Amino acid sequence: MSSEINWKIEVRERIYKDIEKFPQNDKMRILQFFEAISLNPFSGDIEKMKGEENVWRRRVGAYRIFYEILSEDRVIYIFRVERRTSKTY
Repeated sequence: MSSEINWKIEVRERIYKDIEKFPQNDKMRILQFFEAISLNPFSGDIEKMKGEENVWRRRVGAYRIFYEILSEDRVIYIFRVERRTSKTY
């Protein structure tokens, strides 16, 4: 068992409502990501957003999940999930 403390996840309330409209397999992948990110928010296909101090983007299938990492408090705030288009970044 790891002695490392997991990160606390805070998800913008609207996101759960939005992902209810997604196909079931996509919804499950996104919810699994919410669980996995609490172990290590810096792993996987992530990219730091330019011009933002603590904002990152993670690719999960055809979707992009945007989140802020508050390192001092060990909090990850997930604030947007979008289907990838040519304008999603």
